Amino acid sequence: MDVTVQTGMTKATKGVSLVALSFVSSLKEQVCLLLEIESAPAEAKTVEKECEEVVEHALLETEGDAADRLDGTLKELNGLLKGLILSKAIDGVHAIVTIVDSNGTLHTSHAGSAEAYIIRAGAASQITEYTRGKPVPAFIHIASGGLEARDTVIFSTQRLLRAVTPAQLSQLAQRGDQLIDELIAILESEKEHAALAVLHMSGARQLRMDGGSAKSASRSPIQRRDRRGGRGMALSSFLSFQKVRDAGKAIASSGVWSAGFGKVSEWVLGVFADLKDPKRKRRAHLLLLAGTLCVFLIVWAVVNLSASTERGKTRAELKTLMEQIDQEIKKADNSQLAGDIDAANNVLQSAEDEAKQVVNNESGLYRTEALDLLDRIRTKREEINHVIRLSPRLVVNASAKNANITLEGMVGLADGEFALFDKQSLYRVLLNAIDEPVRISEKELVTDGTAFPRYQTVVFQTADNSMIEMINGIATTMKTEDASGWISGKDIKTYLRYLYLLSPENNQIYKYERLSNRYSAPAEYNINGKLEGALDMAIDGSVFVLKKGGEVVKLFRGETQPFVIRHAPEKNILATTTKVYKVSGSNLYFLDPTGMRVVVVTDGGTTGESSYKTQYVLEGEQVGQLQDLYVDTDEARLYVMDEKRLHVIDLQK
Repeated sequence: MDVTVQTGMTKATKGVSLVALSFVSSLKEQVCLLLEIESAPAEAKTVEKECEEVVEHALLETEGDAADRLDGTLKELNGLLKGLILSKAIDGVHAIVTIVDSNGTLHTSHAGSAEAYIIRAGAASQITEYTRGKPVPAFIHIASGGLEARDTVIFSTQRLLRAVTPAQLSQLAQRGDQLIDELIAILESEKEHAALAVLHMSGARQLRMDGGSAKSASRSPIQRRDRRGGRGMALSSFLSFQKVRDAGKAIASSGVWSAGFGKVSEWVLGVFADLKDPKRKRRAHLLLLAGTLCVFLIVWAVVNLSASTERGKTRAELKTLMEQIDQEIKKADNSQLAGDIDAANNVLQSAEDEAKQVVNNESGLYRTEALDLLDRIRTKREEINHVIRLSPRLVVNASAKNANITLEGMVGLADGEFALFDKQSLYRVLLNAIDEPVRISEKELVTDGTAFPRYQTVVFQTADNSMIEMINGIATTMKTEDASGWISGKDIKTYLRYLYLLSPENNQIYKYERLSNRYSAPAEYNINGKLEGALDMAIDGSVFVLKKGGEVVKLFRGETQPFVIRHAPEKNILATTTKVYKVSGSNLYFLDPTGMRVVVVTDGGTTGESSYKTQYVLEGEQVGQLQDLYVDTDEARLYVMDEKRLHVIDLQK
């Protein structure tokens, strides 16, 4: 009687790799290995190679009983898979390993959702353990049993009964060599995936099993053996109860099972016999009920003891971790006193990560204490990094003049005097008073504005690439000597007698000279700076350009200069900033609408080594979406503007 093996796979989905391999040992034993690996393709290929080597060396090339060799192979595979899952090289695995020895006995084991089915005498049955809930990615049980003529065994890395019924499996098994192609077509039509193997038995007589007679072998059911060595009850539901009982007697008499298990088997069979006897039926029911209750109590005790032990272990580990966090907070204090701010921040970050581990622990132990520690860590970090939380004072509310106003920007004119503007109008602010709006343009929309102190005017850029100056309160359209007109830009600033226009799309800053009643043609200022994605700029001898994502490009006479911020509490503290303001000869101020804060750093001088100084976090419901900022020349007051209001902050020296 011959054994033939076919393997195949459906189309794999993204993040899943399928493997179907078959081998023949030197003893003519048929071996199959099916894998479904949830990982990236590169890692899946490595797992496939490692598993194939384990099967070849531990199962095919060693000597001894097939079941014992399979048991050793599964131990190695379990160790390999556990390491890969713990290291997160793979997310999960569904696998099946099977061997048909020279006596015609099938031994198979599965991991995850993999399953095996046998079709015998027109009936299909599952011969592997089916567990509800999340499948375990490890080989736990071994199912063993003799095969008969014309048996068909199907192996799959996923549950086939989601796509076909047992009756359909029986019908498909009659297709012979076309069975595996039919299964692949059905699975793909149901949008399922799996690696498959089909084993066909041919011949008229059954193979002998373990040296016993053909008669006893024909009655032998597929048996499931726990990986620890014990045997479970028969899984072949297609056999009658009488056949299962006879097979149990044959195995017990042949000495395969121990004498102790034979007695237990006889007792169980006696109870089943009593169930058929009307006089002893009640006694059998009571015995079954008592046995079930005993098993339940034993399982309950084992589970609770295990849970109690694990909980005690978890409590000890979390307690040690809490003590470690407390020590790290004290260590951060010492680093601060020593002036090593970077080290203090690193220690606090480590303490925060550990505290979050405690908070997220499933046991819930020390969660309240860990939350308190997180508050301590946050407070200590803000103390070390000079984070100042405050509610700014309101200067004026522009919505008093226009309920639907949306302010675009602000221009500082003098001490306590500002020009706020929206898309079309200018609002003059003096101390706590705001004047009636003055139209900048009736047709054109304003995009940016800046003061021109040298000429005591305010310049506005419009969406259609023109410049309007407010000269003595009158909006005046300014011309340029460039025949092409004004170049479009993202931002404008003035310095001395020049107007600078930032044009990220052209990777350029254009420099216009202010003449008596017009502007000169532009000169290109940038030489080698990369300005794509630029948002805003500030000028103080050097030009500081803020790009999207927080990068700052420093230019001097058009050439890039070094600029790096040291000792910042965050890796990219300027990531969500949108505006930059430079106080002449002093600090840089960055507006961060997302973080509702203003970050202050030094300008770095000639070395470009800027240092983080402080940050002001704005709190209070009265502060809306931040739009612009201004700092007076003495750095005594910081002004921030949202869409409707102007606020002021008294700076702490």
